[in-house]
Amino acid sequence: MSLFYDTMLAISLVLSIIYLAMWHKHFDIHISLVFVLVPITNLGFSMFARATSLEEAIAGKKIAYIGGCFLLMFIMFMVFSLCHIKLSRFIRVTLMTISTIIYISVLSIGYSDIFYKKDMSFEIVGDVVKINKTYSFMHNVFVVIVITYFAMSIIATVYSYFRKNQVSRTMIYLLCLSELVAMLAYFAGKQLVEGVELLPAAYVFGQIMYLIIIYKITLYDISDTAIDSMVESGSTGFISFDFRFRYLGSNKTAKRIFPELYELTVDKPINNLEIMKTTALKWLEDFKKDNSKNKIYYDKNDKVFLIEIVYLFDGRKNRGYQFYITDDTKNQQYIKLIDSFNDELINEVAQKTAHIVEMHDKLILGMAAMVESRDNSTGGHIKRTSEGVKLLTDEMKKDRFKDLSDEFYKKLIKAAPMHDLGKIAVDDAILRKPGRFTDEEFAIMKTHAAEGAKIVHQILEGTEDIQFHTIAENVAHFHHERWDGSGYPDRLKGEEIPLEARIMAIADVYDALVSKRVYKEKMSFEQADKIIMEGMGNQFDKSLEPYYIKAKPKLEAYYSSIEC
Repeated sequence: MSLFYDTMLAISLVLSIIYLAMWHKHFDIHISLVFVLVPITNLGFSMFARATSLEEAIAGKKIAYIGGCFLLMFIMFMVFSLCHIKLSRFIRVTLMTISTIIYISVLSIGYSDIFYKKDMSFEIVGDVVKINKTYSFMHNVFVVIVITYFAMSIIATVYSYFRKNQVSRTMIYLLCLSELVAMLAYFAGKQLVEGVELLPAAYVFGQIMYLIIIYKITLYDISDTAIDSMVESGSTGFISFDFRFRYLGSNKTAKRIFPELYELTVDKPINNLEIMKTTALKWLEDFKKDNSKNKIYYDKNDKVFLIEIVYLFDGRKNRGYQFYITDDTKNQQYIKLIDSFNDELINEVAQKTAHIVEMHDKLILGMAAMVESRDNSTGGHIKRTSEGVKLLTDEMKKDRFKDLSDEFYKKLIKAAPMHDLGKIAVDDAILRKPGRFTDEEFAIMKTHAAEGAKIVHQILEGTEDIQFHTIAENVAHFHHERWDGSGYPDRLKGEEIPLEARIMAIADVYDALVSKRVYKEKMSFEQADKIIMEGMGNQFDKSLEPYYIKAKPKLEAYYSSIEC
């Protein structure tokens, strides 16, 4: 039986390491304590199963009892915290004191009659280690406190299910399931499998449930960001939804502006509330069809609120949608005042604005050209790929691909020169190497995608054109991702890759194939076309294939007219 306990110990250690990799400073401290104590508790079971003497068996038991005395208590504290139920300091201190006293009595096993009677015997029956013992008073206290912890955890989850609609239903189900499995293992484990303690397996099962829960915490807990104070009590309201238009959460400011949010239930579709059908649901559907429809002005109670819709980004990929809500009443009043001025003033403002935008665009192009000038192998690359993107999107516009707006295509073409800005962070020795890269060099070279996204974000930070900011950052970040998920830097797959990056990838690879590099001659159009077509559905988005085919004659004509 030692193999079973050793396996549970190994699995619990692996799960704790996974938790460490996912750890965030906002995670509840009790979750961390649970992932620390489970392997320790399972170590005790493993030691007991391998014992060859009474002393070794007792040592294993003492370590295993950490689970009953402290682990179950911390799990209960964690459940209360995740269900947003506050336990008083007095209750916490009292339960901690009782558990400590009980564990001190556990440590007296073999020396006193407090927990087990001292007249114990040791035997090994088959491959099962046994301690023949008689329980004492403190063991009865231990059983009572274990039942208490189980009962309090179940009560908290049931209460949250019926009374707290701001707590995720999914999380409640997972917590209840892990508690029920633990109770079954604790009170009926030995009857289910003779001679085997199922608690180690129950603890491992609980770890898996908790990993799923913390994976979802980034969605459900809207305050779990680096700007907690601003989110919770600032002047900006935040509301989050997933891609199925299900409500994920909102902050206090949003609830003050829209009290109807209190009627929504986390994880439930927002179309269950009539007012949401004509407001939030409609706005989300319009944004899904056309990302440029990301700003809505909403009049309520003599105020004008600006609602900006963006994708809910968890640090790796888009997971849903988020509303940013600000009181724009003063700005709208100011706009009305501006509108009262004469056309000459308006034209002058427009000209100055256009001049600033033009200077900004030239600065971006200048930076891109500067980066390109450092690279021996890609002279003229940004100009050619920009033209390639234009030729591809021209064909997509004719076919009204996904009803994308002309503004989207215009901004994508404008963003194309920024796709390789991250190469500025790559050392000259690698960037200017006159030959193929080693594996180590290529690994460094691949960092230019993520670095490029950071640079673009910093350059465009504060811009009012959120759509252009998003498109440019996505193009820089994800133009080396592949449809089958084997690309870099984030190994996104299929439609997880933003459309603008999928378009950029075709233009980028085509230029690399038909252009001369220091380590290769340029390919013929036929060879390049064969490679591009073979890549459709694995490297490239198959739905873009018709537009590449239509654009191919123009691409060949363009590349025939230039020296590349």
